[in-house]
Amino acid sequence: MTTARPEAAPGSDADQARAALVALRGEIAKAVVGQDAVVTGLVIALLCRGHVLLEGVPGVAKTLLVRTLAATLSLDFKRVQFTPDLMPGDITGSLVYDAKTSEFEFRDGPVFTNLLLADEINRTPPKTQAALLEAMEERQVSVEGAPRPLPDPFVVAATQNPVEYEGTYQLPEAQLDRFLFKLLVTLPPRDEEIAVLERHAGGFDPRDLSQLRPVASAEDLSVGQQAVRQTHVGPDVLGYVVDLARATRESPSLLLGVSPRGATSLLAAARAWAWLAGRSYVTPDDVKALAKPALRHRISLRPEAELEGATADGILDGILGTVAVPR
Repeated sequence: MTTARPEAAPGSDADQARAALVALRGEIAKAVVGQDAVVTGLVIALLCRGHVLLEGVPGVAKTLLVRTLAATLSLDFKRVQFTPDLMPGDITGSLVYDAKTSEFEFRDGPVFTNLLLADEINRTPPKTQAALLEAMEERQVSVEGAPRPLPDPFVVAATQNPVEYEGTYQLPEAQLDRFLFKLLVTLPPRDEEIAVLERHAGGFDPRDLSQLRPVASAEDLSVGQQAVRQTHVGPDVLGYVVDLARATRESPSLLLGVSPRGATSLLAAARAWAWLAGRSYVTPDDVKALAKPALRHRISLRPEAELEGATADGILDGILGTVAVPR
């Protein structure tokens, strides 16, 4: 039985924050053609204080997307190019001896920022990848046993190439599970690719984003996050999220299904999606719309299923088609 849903309450601060975050998409479109779904996913991640893994072949503007997002936000931004020789201290920071004071002082690493671009994250060894685990989950870095809190907000946007395996290291399941979304950055259709070439022929320089202006701030994010937490979720929707997660654990094609953390991440994303759409309640369609980006990296296929050509998205499509949707 579906419970009564509250009507959207007018709130000037929340409305202004929503308008600012929606305006991000228009401002980003000045530099990046298409990729509206990926941009929306990044905005939802900001609202959920979640992290995003962007996967796509080289040259589809993964790095440009994150750089453009940073240019349209009044947030601190840093970029780290992940390489095989990158050390954990290169990310988190380390203690440095000061000869003047004869003491060790902590020197912040690039992780102390609001938006961190972890470029080609799968090119660094697991030891360095693990340096991000505490930062992504606890929003802090521990050095010599002393916890050091990270700025708020703190979001990691990582990129990886799915087709080049030489010199890469597969991300462990523990780290994958800390990403809110795995977003697929695909090749553009013909008309969008023509638009890309037209912009470059007209003088567009992807290295120069000075024409972009910040349209949203940390305050907008804070107001939006608070509004998202107040978005109503009925017991029918809660049950639907749990049924989807349990169906992945019972699928004969999967070695590993969705954990309770995955279910809570899907719910949080659905609330943010509903709020961006101007609603104060979540529907099952909101959950269905975000199920694949929120869950595709949290499941592991059996080898025999992979040999038969099964994919994570294909299995999730099957589960979404069989689990009863509340009405």
